[in-house]
Amino acid sequence: MIDINESVMQFLLAFLVVGPLLGAVAALLPAPPGLKGKSPGQAVLRHGVTVTGAILVAAVILALGFDHDQPSTMQATTDISWIPALDVRIHLGTDGISLPLLVLTALLTFLSALYSYFKPPAGPSPKAFVALLLVLESGTLAAFAVLDLILFFLAFEMVLIPMYFLIARWGGEGRAEAAWKFILYTLLGSVVMLLGLLLIGIKAGTFDMVALATDNGRSLTASVQVIAVLAIGIGLAVKTPMWPLHSWLPDAHTAAPTVGSVLLAGVLLKMGTYGFVRILLPAAPDGFSTFAPYLAAFAVVGIIYGSLACLALVRRGANGDLKRLIAYSSVGHMGFVLLGIATMTPAGVNGALFANVAHGLITGLLFFLVGGLKDRTGSTDLDTLAKEAGAALYGRAPRLGALLAFAAVASLGLPGLAGFWGEMLALFGAFEPAEGLSRPAFLTFMAIGAFGTLLTAAYLLIMVRRVCMGAVPQDAPALTDVRSYEFAAWTPLVVLTVVAGLWPKALLGLTDPAVQQLLAGGTR
Repeated sequence: MIDINESVMQFLLAFLVVGPLLGAVAALLPAPPGLKGKSPGQAVLRHGVTVTGAILVAAVILALGFDHDQPSTMQATTDISWIPALDVRIHLGTDGISLPLLVLTALLTFLSALYSYFKPPAGPSPKAFVALLLVLESGTLAAFAVLDLILFFLAFEMVLIPMYFLIARWGGEGRAEAAWKFILYTLLGSVVMLLGLLLIGIKAGTFDMVALATDNGRSLTASVQVIAVLAIGIGLAVKTPMWPLHSWLPDAHTAAPTVGSVLLAGVLLKMGTYGFVRILLPAAPDGFSTFAPYLAAFAVVGIIYGSLACLALVRRGANGDLKRLIAYSSVGHMGFVLLGIATMTPAGVNGALFANVAHGLITGLLFFLVGGLKDRTGSTDLDTLAKEAGAALYGRAPRLGALLAFAAVASLGLPGLAGFWGEMLALFGAFEPAEGLSRPAFLTFMAIGAFGTLLTAAYLLIMVRRVCMGAVPQDAPALTDVRSYEFAAWTPLVVLTVVAGLWPKALLGLTDPAVQQLLAGGTR
């Protein structure tokens, strides 16, 4: 930790939210002649790298200046009246729950911009691409930084339009249908969520998340809490996505460009689970406990469903798409996050927050690797890769094969890597759920979830065997191994996956005090 003035911390957090928006506006302006380089397109892509790099530096400085001795206290806070008639305030702040997600978002967006600079996505104007990328970053960072229900909803909605256009304009086959399905599902869920947010704000007399967490549902009747949790939970569950509201995700991932898939899986899905922890758990605990067993049941069904879908895709002759496989794996992994939250215990919620970050790192890396594999072979179809284009990666592109295997074993939860701790803590939380929840039911959920980890290992190891192993055909075309810009974009994710796996205290030390206070009924 470094000593940074509180006003500087406030500026840094505000810059995280507003900076990308200013960068998006600048991206649409003509570049000065001296900055154009080889082409205007290259200049605007370089602008994207510069802006996202500045945001990442600000996020790192914010993390270094954060008081790690008091992670449960809201820091770098800004509180300004915005709409006095509704008592809506521009209230920003960060604690041990939101800080890791702010840094993760800034990192993945920067790596996506860096990757796009060297490998520009095929499609319309780079200006629009960079502007949409920056608006997406601003909305995601805002969702994790704001402490007002109305602002949270606005940030929650702000990411939909840029992601829609990234899929519809720069995506692959089936992009139009996938983009429409993405936005229709999320918009319908958001409408219901808004009604729940308004119900809480009106009945409690405030939209401020800190005040609602401190009140801990005391000003809300049990029936109001139940209705609010149901309405808000549906909107959050669509974004997470929770089975059976997940069907937009595989199509969106399959059609999205590489960086679109990285950001969709790495940060956008986290907005849903973050909302469960930041809003529903503290503001409506009685209503949440009513639905917790059902949430856990849907979570473990999602774990098994996602794993079985992946096993079906990975078998020979299924024409399974690697991007679709990773998308279905996300349904399973986010099931562990929801299971941890549903336990309403410190162990479970900490596991959920840890799994959130681990999933962002590992799945972001997987989508980068599959994008690189498609660039080399022209396909992400498993049968095509195994038979013709990309079999035997260990022999033809050993570094790429080793990275793919690393990401796969990290995703299946190998001890010592980031994927292990979140899932284990979620299962520990289910072993001893919060008071008032049925322990036999949660023990059943724990057993089903544990079985899901075996299925996860099965499909990921089969995928590695089919794509990476085997004899190199004599007539196989040359396959370029990891390029320097790919190495630069992927190495931070590898390093952080190892560090989080070997030193989980770095993350749990931030989240645990904040979670303990949140569940105890308050946040300062």
